[in-house]
Amino acid sequence: MQKDAPPGGEQPLPPVAIALHKVLCMIASREATSRAAIARLTGLARSTVSQQVDNLIDLGIVQESEANQSVRGRPPRALAVSPLAGTIAVLDVDVAATQLAISDLSGTVLGRDIVDMSVDGGPEELLAAVTERLRSMLAEHGQDTARVRHVVAGLPAPVDFQRGCAVRPPIMPGWDAYPVGDHLRKQFGAPVTVDNDVNLMALGEATQEMADTPLLAIKVASGIGAGIVTADGSVHRGADGAAGDIGHIRASTRGDVICRCGKTGCLEAVASHRAVLADLGIASSSFGDGLHAPRELARLVADSDTRALHRIRQAAAHIGEVVAMLVHTLNPRMLVLGGPLTELQDEILSGVRAAVYEQALPLATRKLIITSSQLGTDAGITGAIALASREVFSQSGMARLLAEA
Repeated sequence: MQKDAPPGGEQPLPPVAIALHKVLCMIASREATSRAAIARLTGLARSTVSQQVDNLIDLGIVQESEANQSVRGRPPRALAVSPLAGTIAVLDVDVAATQLAISDLSGTVLGRDIVDMSVDGGPEELLAAVTERLRSMLAEHGQDTARVRHVVAGLPAPVDFQRGCAVRPPIMPGWDAYPVGDHLRKQFGAPVTVDNDVNLMALGEATQEMADTPLLAIKVASGIGAGIVTADGSVHRGADGAAGDIGHIRASTRGDVICRCGKTGCLEAVASHRAVLADLGIASSSFGDGLHAPRELARLVADSDTRALHRIRQAAAHIGEVVAMLVHTLNPRMLVLGGPLTELQDEILSGVRAAVYEQALPLATRKLIITSSQLGTDAGITGAIALASREVFSQSGMARLLAEA
């Protein structure tokens, strides 16, 4: 389980019994789905396991049903987190739109939606729309708002993880230090975790069957960021939440290009999706169609437009140069590229691969897997649900869950 504790200044809760914690963690992670398997894997006495399982069933947190197996004799009983135990609500904010999802505590998605609203209107307007839509989604799926157990919000900016707010975000005017966590906590009466969107993307990718850690995720969108999942499955955020903010590392060429942060020559200013669109003269939207730009760029690439291909390869070279430094510094086992620019074709992937293998030493690359996102635009939502589930079944989260059951 990840050891990061959700921020918010909440009063410490009494510790959950070790045996109960072990049993519920086994069931929640699906590592064990029967009483016998839990006893075998934890070393707890069968009587202790049965006592804790019965307690969890009585509280409505766990359910036990006949397993879908054809066996002789008494049918086996399978344990799982009850779908009635509570709900998780998550949001993944991007510059032009916000993805929403609700899931049960086992991570099964119950509903999804998108709020088509730019971050430029400020946090209060967007969060009001998001809150309203999440409440509607909960009602539509028969979920009580009072039983929301955790909320996770991803922001496309450096995030102060403890305070639950963005820190001087270049692409989010009016969001600096706005208490996103406190705002959502008041709306849902549940613990809230606010994190960087690429951290959530990295967590989402790390949940996939073929994933390996340490994992480095790179998102190339309106900005450029990195998320780092360590070998033990936790996120490396840095001392102040600025880890992975690679969009403002200076590119080796085009040093005269002014970035939105006020500096010149930033990677974001020369290699982001927004920078490529601007150089090719593609409008970000047309008649309110937010997908106009990526569709137009995809059309140019499909038509083998020389300018478009050249500009994308330029961006790939700049990104690859910075990523090669990260590979040396972090020595990841897997490098995942995501975002609208990387979804076009293999140009970005091949360009980054070429730069990394050319500039990084063989020791750092001999076992490195470089690939595109398996989840695409779903990565952030998947990671947010995974993070929320970890928090719900952490020591303090379980104490809260038991107290509210």
